[in-house]
Amino acid sequence: MDRTQGQPEPVEQPATAPVPPGAASAPSATASAAPAPAAAGPAVARVVTLTAGDFTLTVNPVDGSEIEPRRPGTGGSAPAKRDAAGRAARDAAGRPPLLPGPAAPAPPLLAREEERERLVRLLGRGRSVRLTGPAGSGRSALLDAVAADCARLAPDGVVRLSGYGHQQPGELLHALYAAVYEASQERPERTQLLARVRDIGAIVLLDDLEMGGAALDELLRATPECAYLLAATPDTRAPSDDSHLEEVFLAGLGKADCVQLLEAGIGRALTEDETAWAGDLRFASEGLPLRFVQAAALLRQRDGRNLSSAGDEDEEPGVFEERPRDAAFVALPTLAEGAAPAELLASRVSESARAALRIACALGGELPHHAHLPALVGDTHADAAVAELLGCGLLTPVGTRYRLAAGVARQLEEAGYGDTAAEEARTAARHYAWWTGHASVTPERVAAEADAVLAALAGADVVAAVLLARTAAPAFAAARHWEAWERVLRSGAEAARKAGEVAEQAYFHHELGVLALCEGRLDRARAELEASIGLKGALADKRGTVAGRRALALVADREKAGVEVSPPLRLEPPAPAGPEGTAGAAGATGAAEAVTAALPAAAPTAPLGVPVAQVAPAAPVAPVVPVIGRSQAPTTLTEVFEEAFPLTPKPAPPVAPVPAPAPRKQPRRKPVLLAAAGALTVAALGTVMALAMTGSDGDPQTPAGGDGPAVSSTPTSGATVPGVPGTSGNDPVADPGTPAPEASDPGSPESAVTPDPNQPPRPPSRKPVSPPPSQKPSSTGPKPPSPDPSPTPPTTEPTPPAPTPTPTATATPASPSATA
Repeated sequence: MDRTQGQPEPVEQPATAPVPPGAASAPSATASAAPAPAAAGPAVARVVTLTAGDFTLTVNPVDGSEIEPRRPGTGGSAPAKRDAAGRAARDAAGRPPLLPGPAAPAPPLLAREEERERLVRLLGRGRSVRLTGPAGSGRSALLDAVAADCARLAPDGVVRLSGYGHQQPGELLHALYAAVYEASQERPERTQLLARVRDIGAIVLLDDLEMGGAALDELLRATPECAYLLAATPDTRAPSDDSHLEEVFLAGLGKADCVQLLEAGIGRALTEDETAWAGDLRFASEGLPLRFVQAAALLRQRDGRNLSSAGDEDEEPGVFEERPRDAAFVALPTLAEGAAPAELLASRVSESARAALRIACALGGELPHHAHLPALVGDTHADAAVAELLGCGLLTPVGTRYRLAAGVARQLEEAGYGDTAAEEARTAARHYAWWTGHASVTPERVAAEADAVLAALAGADVVAAVLLARTAAPAFAAARHWEAWERVLRSGAEAARKAGEVAEQAYFHHELGVLALCEGRLDRARAELEASIGLKGALADKRGTVAGRRALALVADREKAGVEVSPPLRLEPPAPAGPEGTAGAAGATGAAEAVTAALPAAAPTAPLGVPVAQVAPAAPVAPVVPVIGRSQAPTTLTEVFEEAFPLTPKPAPPVAPVPAPAPRKQPRRKPVLLAAAGALTVAALGTVMALAMTGSDGDPQTPAGGDGPAVSSTPTSGATVPGVPGTSGNDPVADPGTPAPEASDPGSPESAVTPDPNQPPRPPSRKPVSPPPSQKPSSTGPKPPSPDPSPTPPTTEPTPPAPTPTPTATATPASPSATA
């Protein structure tokens, strides 16, 4: 005992963590999480050993999880199923907790007898049903009634699951497995899981379904012996056509049923005004039962205020009154307030209840367990606020917890309840960081608060997020809630990166690698473990580096085992070569013949069915020796490419000289081909030159009385001499004083077209030819050349003498060979 205060002396603990200010003044919260003056840190936290497929996983919150192969003879066998008592205990644990204070009466189930009987009849036949109804239509209440009627229909009883937040069937299958089998320390791998859930024969009631299509088909195919009752909203993805689900739709209530539900909620008969108001509310809300549960709460609050106001009129007001009096009589709510009553209902509840609503708005609609409210709100009686809010219709049960009803969060945020969301989320994150790290809190209780913890983690600052993720991650891993475990690890890694906490970042990457290894994602596991090893190496953490390298070695072993189990394409070994072909296969063809020899021995054909001829090497090539010496021929593509394309070339060992084959005489085709090509080239050049000279001289003119063309070598008087066609336009102009050559002159162009046998050939003339003035030009004569685009200064030329026509013989075209 403490000598000064008369209190027990505090017990020294190995590691302690400070208690949040609000947690010390919350007896209900400490009752839920072990009353202790200080919460133990991760050093005294639980160390849990699990069996995950072929591995043994040791969850160590201090140094990180350790994974090793499962020892022979441990695990692997299917656990036993739960008996009736075990199923009853499991169902009780899966329901929402009992609230402190007097229990509120449950609203009656009205106008659902026909749907209830149909559902029980279909489930008894083994059919799966999809129950569709809008939010607030009473789907959960109908599922409770059907569960009571189907308790003895299936050998494994009735299993209640919640599909809220699940988009894939993996976690739902694990939850179904944990509900039927007694396996508290085992999480089977996918193959084992599918083999065990196939033997489950139960009626599964899945509320708040959020998946459809292929994911829902996978869930139904994995459990063929189960009959499902799936409750979903109309905006949920529809199932596929191959699912063969029966559809049942829940409609709204009638006017009489709405009035009856109101009377049951307020405990008295309605007046005429209230009955008319109820009829208008049914028309506005389409008869949803949730709206009339909330309307009954409005009428109860109105009756309480009016009754207290009437009692105050008979009493003389006192001096020490704490509650202000109402100024006037409270009238019926308006139709708009009845259709969206969250703000009006919240204004008439206690202050602790309003603080709980602010926390729920900050956590995305998730309300923490009522044992946490005294620490979060700062009121020792705040745990009674959950029952108050549930009676008002502002909360709805979801699995083992409560969250805001449909549409309530939006109405409260519009009323200003979300203005302090950042501060509320930060306070909740710090509280959960203390609570999840406490040694007395079991992993199952942390898993039950998974949604609230994840919501607090999303809204916390980086320092609080790192602390919360560090303490909550081992609890989720030990509780086998691995979807929440992965989400916490990823959020913690991002927060640690932003905060600059290298050690915590290395821890989160290590845990992500271990999780990926347990789930068979080897590529992800290698990447995360290598990142963790690098960070721990920078911190000189030898123990963490060794643990990471052990896990990385397991990844390498799994990859190698996977290659052996599922090898790549196996090729037939090549046929042994003869003594003559051995040297050719090794030296003449090299890598190309190595790949060809490894292919199956089939008749090679072209794409169009034409057989491919086997071509022998034409000339000896230097031998190519493989880098990796093998005693046998390669049988796989890997071996073939190792020999054909070595990564590190090595010098070839000495090889015995191979006698070169005798050279064969081949015909001298190369000189003949060169001579033919030269002849063709000369002929083509001659043809081009002949055409060029013909085009430059123009077509000859034929005189009226002669049979030969008449030409003139003198241009017309006053004409400007442009560039001659066929030649460059920049050639110099002939001297105007030089007389034009005669037609018989060897240099005239006519001699090139019509050679004269009596005269030797002459070079062509560059001067243009124009017809004489006395003769008209032919219609087929050459067109005047286009003017030179470059500017030419004007020149004055003397008048040349009159041209003299010279008759010539008929032109005979020259052949290309003669020209050449």
